Amino acid sequence: MSSTYTEPRTTVTGERADFLQMLAKHRGFLKFTVQNLTDEQANQRTTVSELTLGGLIKHVAVTERGWVNFILGGAAGMFSEPVDWEAQFSMREGETLAGLLEQYEEIARRTDELVATVDLDESHPLPEAPWFEPGAAWSNRRVLMHIIAETSQHSGHADIIRESLDGSKTMG
Repeated sequence: MSSTYTEPRTTVTGERADFLQMLAKHRGFLKFTVQNLTDEQANQRTTVSELTLGGLIKHVAVTERGWVNFILGGAAGMFSEPVDWEAQFSMREGETLAGLLEQYEEIARRTDELVATVDLDESHPLPEAPWFEPGAAWSNRRVLMHIIAETSQHSGHADIIRESLDGSKTMG
């Protein structure tokens, strides 16, 4: 994918505009929680959880990429790129917060471009997993709602971690 973003040729209105606005809002909350942090702070555990701010940015990006791949290619597409399940929750040697944010921005651009044109009613069978109902399928619309929910949920986690780190809050 090109690193240069160009506006989609389609005017985005209605439901698609709502998706884009909600994605932008919750991505913004998540990114706000890591403002002005060093890489060391972004990789610091501040609660009993293993989660770190950098790890959450990485996880949300990897998850969004996986679901977009699902929209494009079904269950096989979701797993078309390797995922290191353990490494996605923390920053590994050589990773920087700036690099993770850049990767997240690229993934977000790809998602936003897709929202403008994808058939929202098209659906794919979910992959087999204990957390999915056997034989269930999700529409692209439902996948986008799931990406928003996932981003929002982890934004809340990030807010708690950041407040534990230095008292900063996203809201309030």
